[in-house]
Amino acid sequence: MSTTDTGGPAMSARDTAELDALLALLAADDWPEDIAEARQFYDAWGTPIADDITVEARDGGHLLTPPNAEGARTGLYFHGGGYVYGSLRSHGAMVAEIARAARCRMFFVDYRRAPEHPFPAALDDAVTAYRSLLAGGTAPEDVVLTGDSAGGGLVLATLLRLRDEGLPQPAAAACISPWTDLTGSGETHRTLADQDPMISQHVVALVTASYLAGIAPQTPYVSPLFGELAGLPPVLVQVGSREVMLSDAERFVAALREAGGTGELEVWPGMVHVWHLHHARLDKARQAVARLGDWLRARSGGAR
Repeated sequence: MSTTDTGGPAMSARDTAELDALLALLAADDWPEDIAEARQFYDAWGTPIADDITVEARDGGHLLTPPNAEGARTGLYFHGGGYVYGSLRSHGAMVAEIARAARCRMFFVDYRRAPEHPFPAALDDAVTAYRSLLAGGTAPEDVVLTGDSAGGGLVLATLLRLRDEGLPQPAAAACISPWTDLTGSGETHRTLADQDPMISQHVVALVTASYLAGIAPQTPYVSPLFGELAGLPPVLVQVGSREVMLSDAERFVAALREAGGTGELEVWPGMVHVWHLHHARLDKARQAVARLGDWLRARSGGAR
C-alpha cells in the first residue's frame, strides 16, 4: 500500500510567467451556452498532433503510435470534457505526447457523449475497448489506462466495472485531475472556485445533469469515490494545487489506500485543471507528461 504523496517541481520565474500568460488567455474567453458551439470552442484549444505520430482510425477511436513505442505495451485514453465535450481534436496532441513519454501505443477511445448518450454509454464504450484489446491478444500486464478530468473518473469507473465483471485488471492507471465525485461535495469546489479558470460551476452543473440523466450521483460507476475500491491496480493521480477538483483527487487516493490499494498523489504547485493540455505553452505541463509516462512505463510491459 502506497502512502507517499509528492508535489510537482517548484515554480520558477519562467514557470510563473508562462502560467500568467496562459491565465490571461483563459480569462479572455467566455464558454458558449450552446453545446454544439461549446464543443467547437473546446476543440479549438487543441494543438496539432506531432508529425512523427502515426494516427490510425479504428473501430471506437484512433490508435496513436509514437516512433519509440516498445513491444506490446498499449494504453487506453479517455478524454475529459465533462462527458459532453472533448475529442481527438482537443486532446490528440496531449495524448500523443503521453504515448511518447510512456513509449507505448495509445488508443484514443471516442466514447459516446452526453446529452445524446448519457450514462452508462461512456462506461460501456470504455469497457468494450478494453475487452477488444484482450480479445486481440494484448495481455492485461501490457495495458495501461489513462484519462483526464471526466476521463480520469471514467478510468476509475472502468476499473471498478472490470473487477465486478471478473475481468483481469490492467497493469496500472494514471489520472490527470480526475472527476471522482459528481455530487460536488469536495471542499475545493468552493474554496478554489475563483482560482481555476478551466472550471465553471455553471458548466459543471450542466454537464453533470446531462450525463446523469436522473441517475443518483453517488452511484460508484459515475462517482468512483463512493465505490468499493479493493482489488484495483496501482493508480497515479496528478492534480494542480489551484484547481477545484483537488479534493476529488485527494479523497480518492486516500480511499484507495484505505481499501489496501496503491495510490500515488502528485499535487503540482500553481497548476490549473488539466494543465497538461497546454504542453505547448507550459514547461510544467511537459514535465508532468514526462513523469506520467515514466510512471506508466515502469509498471507495464513486463517492467514491474
